Amino acid sequence: MRSNRAALRAGASMAATLPMIAGALALGIPAAHAADVPTRDTLAGTKPAWATTKADKGSTSDSAQVSARVYLAGRDATGLAAYAKAVSDPASPGYGKYLSAQQAQARFGATAAQVAAVRSWLTAAGLKVTGTTEHYVSVSGEVAAVEKAFGTQLHNYTKGSRTYRAPSKSASAPASLDGAVLTVTGLDNAPHKAASKEQLPPPDAVFKNAGPFSSYYGSRTASTLPSAYGKKIPYAVQGYTGKQLRAAYGAGGYTGKGVRIAITDAYASPTIAFDAATYAKAHGDARWKTGQLSQVLPSDYTRTEECGAAGWYGEETLDVEAVHAVAPAANVTYVGAASCYDDDLLDSLSKIVDNHLADIVSNSWGDIEANQTPDLAAAYDQVFQFGAVEGIGFYFSSGDNGDEVANTGTKQVDTPANSAWVTAVGGTSLAVGKNDKYLWETGWGTDKASLSADGKSWTDFPGAYTSGAGGGTSKTVAEPYYQKGVVPKALATANSAAGNRVVPDISAIADPNTGFRVGQTQTFPDGTEQYSEYRIGGTSLAAPVIAAVQALGQEARGGRAIGFANPSIYSKFGSRVYHDVTDNPTGSGLAVARVDFANGYDATGGLLTSVRSLGKDSSLSAVKGYDDVTGVGTPASGYVESYRRR
Repeated sequence: MRSNRAALRAGASMAATLPMIAGALALGIPAAHAADVPTRDTLAGTKPAWATTKADKGSTSDSAQVSARVYLAGRDATGLAAYAKAVSDPASPGYGKYLSAQQAQARFGATAAQVAAVRSWLTAAGLKVTGTTEHYVSVSGEVAAVEKAFGTQLHNYTKGSRTYRAPSKSASAPASLDGAVLTVTGLDNAPHKAASKEQLPPPDAVFKNAGPFSSYYGSRTASTLPSAYGKKIPYAVQGYTGKQLRAAYGAGGYTGKGVRIAITDAYASPTIAFDAATYAKAHGDARWKTGQLSQVLPSDYTRTEECGAAGWYGEETLDVEAVHAVAPAANVTYVGAASCYDDDLLDSLSKIVDNHLADIVSNSWGDIEANQTPDLAAAYDQVFQFGAVEGIGFYFSSGDNGDEVANTGTKQVDTPANSAWVTAVGGTSLAVGKNDKYLWETGWGTDKASLSADGKSWTDFPGAYTSGAGGGTSKTVAEPYYQKGVVPKALATANSAAGNRVVPDISAIADPNTGFRVGQTQTFPDGTEQYSEYRIGGTSLAAPVIAAVQALGQEARGGRAIGFANPSIYSKFGSRVYHDVTDNPTGSGLAVARVDFANGYDATGGLLTSVRSLGKDSSLSAVKGYDDVTGVGTPASGYVESYRRR
């Protein structure tokens, strides 16, 4: 399970990155007279790719209302990136010399003079400033004022069957601001914005697994069902618990004591405290202590129907319960966004950084790279870099659709996992045997075939691809230094001879067929809301598991923050602290039998029986060494302890 913002963000299509040019020359003014016209700096990526000449339906009405955010570049963007790199690299003299949130803002944030200049520019154009933070100035006003401020015209464009507003060329800011503006968002309005001050809906409809189950991998064989790969196969596990995951990933005696983990998602489950406490008690996890779980929530919510607010409750529940299961003594702060849109998610991330709410941040959400515009990528990276200089590490799920071809028709990675400043977490199928013994892992990728009508064979075995760990090579992000010499050249140069970022970095359990059991209050068919449990997976599971393992590592190093972990993660590549995951760990095909309720909650609608083949991730393959399904591998015994020596 992994919430996706696809088609839900403003400015969804990828725009070309444009060079910084002077506005006078762009308008074709002769060079001899250029000095007579105020020059402007182009804000790259602010015109969406779908705003084409062919789709242009004419000018937007001058009186139409626009709300936008002008993100601030700060006083030393280059210095911020350099410091973030130095403080995160174990080979650097500056490693671990983190700044406080106040020190980071004072050194790299926007100055009062810059903020005042930006506000003055915007108000002089006729816009109303509606808010100012350390990161942006928000404004509203009529189209005519927006066009004056940003040096572009707003037109209406067709996009699919709808018509939306967008700039006719990239927006710009006065050069006199001396680079104070990072970007602007909100000039386009695709898709339509919903009203604010919405109430959160009740829990989603109930989902339960049918069974039979294995209690550990292979404990119960589907002896009455057809064979697969020449042998009888086991039933899927009912769902691993914390005890099994801690054993698999080498937790030892560490519990995450003294470490705070933040979790971001949209909205907030109204039953999270009850569900987490009930689940912990049922599965032998440590009891939640007073204040150990806290929430930082917005004053109101927006777009609840559009974003499927109730569906996000399961995300929060999974993240909270998985983190506690693996790191039972860690403090957990849930930071909910007002919606699933980028601006609101950025606000949640910024709250963590501005107030240093945690050293480790788990994020189980994302979108396809094609939907990430350069302006938004810059805004995200700035937050991640501020986090890095403070010793905060961000962990993002890599996606649940493999190479995305089956989902979008185009091979691509997901974002923000593609950022060079976050740890992208891929996924595996995990086999934990009797007495919590780690058996093996494959790269997560599933083919499904249903039981034939006569019950004697699997129809079109191994069946069709259903899901798998996201991964591959970015088309927009350059290869980061820490991947060089580890990521195979063929992967790094798949989209550019110069080399690009490859995803993921590290991985953990994700396959829902070898997944984790969660407990959540759900709405039953009779309208009652009841606590129940079900098995779940996705890289939404892998991300909080890795975040929790990192908390164990931070405890091992005496509580000193690990910070942005990728340089450290790659420095350990090839050592015994990782399980080197491949698609065929046993030398023969692997599969599990699964029985599901046709209606999702009981047997009244019948049962559906299928075989799920493992290690079949679209065009991606888990091979020996680094790969684009599992990265460097999964934590093994010794991984947590390895941080003790840093």
